Amino acid sequence: MKQQKVTRNGGYDVPLHQNMTRREGLTTMATLAGIGGLLGLTKMATAADPSTSGVLPEPQDSTARTRPIIIAHRGASGYLPEHTLEAKAMAHAMRADYIEQDVVLTKDDVPVILHDVHLDTVTDVATRFSDKKRDDGRYYAIDLTLAEIKTLKVTERIDLKTGKAVFPQRFPIGKSDFSVPTLVEELELIQGLNRSTGRDVGVYVEIKAPAWHRTEGKEISDIVLDVLKDYGYKNRADTCFLQCFEADECRRIRHDLKSDLKLLLLMDTPTWTKLDVAAQPQAIAKDLAEVARFADGIGPALDDVVTGRGVDGNWQITPLVELAHRYHLAVHPYTMRRDQLPTHFPTHDVAMQVLVHQAHVDGLFCDFPDLGVNFIDRDPRFGNQQK
Repeated sequence: MKQQKVTRNGGYDVPLHQNMTRREGLTTMATLAGIGGLLGLTKMATAADPSTSGVLPEPQDSTARTRPIIIAHRGASGYLPEHTLEAKAMAHAMRADYIEQDVVLTKDDVPVILHDVHLDTVTDVATRFSDKKRDDGRYYAIDLTLAEIKTLKVTERIDLKTGKAVFPQRFPIGKSDFSVPTLVEELELIQGLNRSTGRDVGVYVEIKAPAWHRTEGKEISDIVLDVLKDYGYKNRADTCFLQCFEADECRRIRHDLKSDLKLLLLMDTPTWTKLDVAAQPQAIAKDLAEVARFADGIGPALDDVVTGRGVDGNWQITPLVELAHRYHLAVHPYTMRRDQLPTHFPTHDVAMQVLVHQAHVDGLFCDFPDLGVNFIDRDPRFGNQQK
């Protein structure tokens, strides 16, 4: 993939702190003006806290846009079981710009690729290691060694209550033979395919539940960063995003662990409370400015960007993206699923049209990455920005 004009934030032609927009109820905390209080962004400043030093970036307005990036969510997970090497290879072949890795640790501190700290929704762990079940009835990757995890068979995600597939029209449960990959295996696959195809597909790594890992005696961020460094992912110029739902950990990664990778703060919809579209834009901007002290972007849910249609028939676009762009924050919402779109979007293409051309997002997480890539490729507005 040829170099784009930006440092691969998929955003505007400015330095990487860019992009974010929110719901017609901009889900943000009313009393503490948005994301700040609930995400720990407005904590008491101390002299030892690097996030309180320096000058906030100046707000900027920009209309120059580059081609939005398509992130293969858990690989081509709409077609093959999520987070398998097969799903990642297919996503690469579908010309995704980035491929996502959710990372958890094993008992022997090996980073493996799983969406959850649990194993029981995507593997046969319950039949192979029944003695590993915790009191809550769940099976955790952290309780098994890598050698034990490698004996498990991966399948399409199931609902533990019903035992049925979460997405019934996707790959059949229990068919074929898939396994849990390590982070190293996945990085080597993507880099190998980059070499053999002449492309430059990036990695998009999520550190899962770092606070929980810490209660289990493990520092997952330190381990993941070391692996990424070993494979050449060290700074903003590299084709790598690092993401996490925990603001404090994002701060720690940036300031204590001194990582210069592109860093994205994921936003969890339940942590927001509904605000009117036009309510408290200055307070929301203040929170986004605080995020920009340590992050390069944010990852909201789709519904936090577009909330539906108004009575006049117009799409209800929250101010989140527009305000975030003023502070150089990239906005990469999740998740585009052809088989599970927000109800207000009649088709995948309509959703893409509204999110890309009305909400102006800078990238999208897609279960069906070919649909996202094909939409962008067909658009003459991005026709001269070759991948």
